[in-house]
Amino acid sequence: MTISVKIRKIEKKDNQIVGEIVQASLEFKGLAVKGTAYYDPYLFDLFEVYQKPNACYWVLEKDGKVIGGGGVGPFASDKNIGELQKLYIIESEQGHGYAHLIMEKALEFAKQYYEKLYIETFASLDKANKLYMKYGFNKINQPLEGTEHSACNTWLLKKLSE
Repeated sequence: MTISVKIRKIEKKDNQIVGEIVQASLEFKGLAVKGTAYYDPYLFDLFEVYQKPNACYWVLEKDGKVIGGGGVGPFASDKNIGELQKLYIIESEQGHGYAHLIMEKALEFAKQYYEKLYIETFASLDKANKLYMKYGFNKINQPLEGTEHSACNTWLLKKLSE
């Protein structure tokens, strides 16, 4: 049996499943709290949110089923900073390197529009933080001004131009 995993841009039909994946992932980690993506008012409308030239969201599809996704969008009012957003993969599909597919797409895309890429996360998400560090993100001491996710306790920044 051949397992096929592909990455593609989000489509309107993906809104519900991607929102469910984000919420289920946060619930599993005990992070379904105010100030996280769990309560983003647009969580189930991501296709519409990412219809800007400087934003894109990709989904991972395995044998026709969406198993995760992640995106890049503008951060707050600084047009030079993009944000890696809502990178989640269902628990049963983690550990297969699929997040690398999203990271590579995200960095390639972000370099076209931004000087830096920002991430808000949690220290308790060990695997995610190892992934971010592998791609050259550095911890910063506080969130950037304009954050939407006040519950996060770890902030990372990467300069995109070398």
